Amino acid sequence: MSLIVQKYGGTSVGSVDRIRAVAEKVRSVVLQGHQLVVVVSAMSGETNRLLGLAAEISADASAREMDVILSTGEQVTIALLAIALQNLGCDAVSYTGGQVAIQTDNAYSKARIQNIDSAKIKSDLADNKVVVVAGFQGVDDSGNITTLGRGGSDTTAVALAAALGADECQIYTDVDGVYTTDPRLVGDARKLDKITFEEMLEMASQGSKILQIRSVEFAGKYNVPLRVLSSFDEGEGTLISLEDDDQMERPLVSGIAFNKDEAKLTIRGIPDQPGVAYKVLGAVSNANIEIDVIVQNVAKDNSASITFTVNKAELSSAEALLREIAEDLGAMEVDADKNIAKVSIVGVGMRSHAGVAATMFQALSDEGINIQLITTSEIKITVVIDERYLELAVRALHGAFELGNTDETDV
Repeated sequence: MSLIVQKYGGTSVGSVDRIRAVAEKVRSVVLQGHQLVVVVSAMSGETNRLLGLAAEISADASAREMDVILSTGEQVTIALLAIALQNLGCDAVSYTGGQVAIQTDNAYSKARIQNIDSAKIKSDLADNKVVVVAGFQGVDDSGNITTLGRGGSDTTAVALAAALGADECQIYTDVDGVYTTDPRLVGDARKLDKITFEEMLEMASQGSKILQIRSVEFAGKYNVPLRVLSSFDEGEGTLISLEDDDQMERPLVSGIAFNKDEAKLTIRGIPDQPGVAYKVLGAVSNANIEIDVIVQNVAKDNSASITFTVNKAELSSAEALLREIAEDLGAMEVDADKNIAKVSIVGVGMRSHAGVAATMFQALSDEGINIQLITTSEIKITVVIDERYLELAVRALHGAFELGNTDETDV
């Protein structure tokens, strides 16, 4: 008998009929003899509805009260699913994050999990109950309701799996696994049977929207095997786990991620001296603006330039701040470019093989695509290019590294 934690997102529980379908799926797992904890999100569209109600009253509602409002979406879903399971003859009990209790810090809207009291859940599992837990939420030391921010339900599921020592954490969504790249962009994109935590973390951080970064980090830290599955189609999905020792069949590149939501900023003609990079990047970071790719160049006249990328939503704020910094440093100019895209190749096989970067750069060169910035890690190479060439770049790289489906059918 295995202990499994399953998570169902908003689309999977978006209507009463879909909640009934989830209950049937859960019941089938229980009948196989497994213990089961189910984490659910709010029904699709419910969070936006709650945000809209709050906005009608105030455009500047307190973060504490917003967390109280938003947490109600999951509370509805857990009760409906528990009722659906009971109607199928499954003994089920629902809990909010506070009832479990999932203990967090007091950073409303982006709280971090600090501890989980698993005793209550373990007791219910021992009594052969299905435990249904609200995702995305917890309580702080003072008993205030908190929410975990974007991807919070995934994080809840992984954290519970770690606390309970679950055999697997299954994330059910509207896709049937992790693909070599977005199949809407590349028709022959291939579903991966397995991928490592490192690869999934890099792909998530570089734009893949299958799993949120926090949940992958948590799973890797506590070695919780993750499996991405479809709520609507049968299949084995994609297993995300530790890297195995067998590298014989390991491909050079496992996938291609991309991100169109970033913008590029450059400050030119700053002094090439210690502390200048901190004055530029530290000020941006202190303004709570997340920086991604960073490149610094030094000219023959001993002046320097620093280029970095930020989320497009924060471009205006970052540019205004950078112009203030430029004036203070006596910089020559500040440039902003929102028409960029980031493309990354990811694969643990890159560790032990040479020539990967050359293959990438040649593929882009053959298509006449200019590279503006390059950054690398042990298992990733990222380039920044003109946004117009994003789709062409992804397709070219997908073909260059032979990532597509290779099954051939007789005509």
